[in-house]
Amino acid sequence: MEKVRVTKEYDKLSESLKEQIKLDYPNGFSDYLISFTNKEGKKMTALRFETEDKIYLIRMTFDQAVGIVEADDDYDDEGVLHDEVKSEYEQKQADGDYDEVDVDFD
Repeated sequence: MEKVRVTKEYDKLSESLKEQIKLDYPNGFSDYLISFTNKEGKKMTALRFETEDKIYLIRMTFDQAVGIVEADDDYDDEGVLHDEVKSEYEQKQADGDYDEVDVDFD
């Protein structure tokens, strides 16, 4: 089965999905942005994130990626996810507390 592809803004993601992204990118995600051309032919940058059934392209510029981490209290001043936050999110994931409720397709 082919995975559904979703393009979204970071702000429009569910909190649980944001937490999953933080676990995959505990040192921030500005270094992991990819470039692509959208259907209108415009060059875009995004963070690629894959779940069991979806592939997300989370639209953001390099500056936005840095700003998201800088403004997020889950990360320290160096842009690294705090250990206690990482442990909490890992426990949620192990317990199956993540409900993927992201039906707001762009």
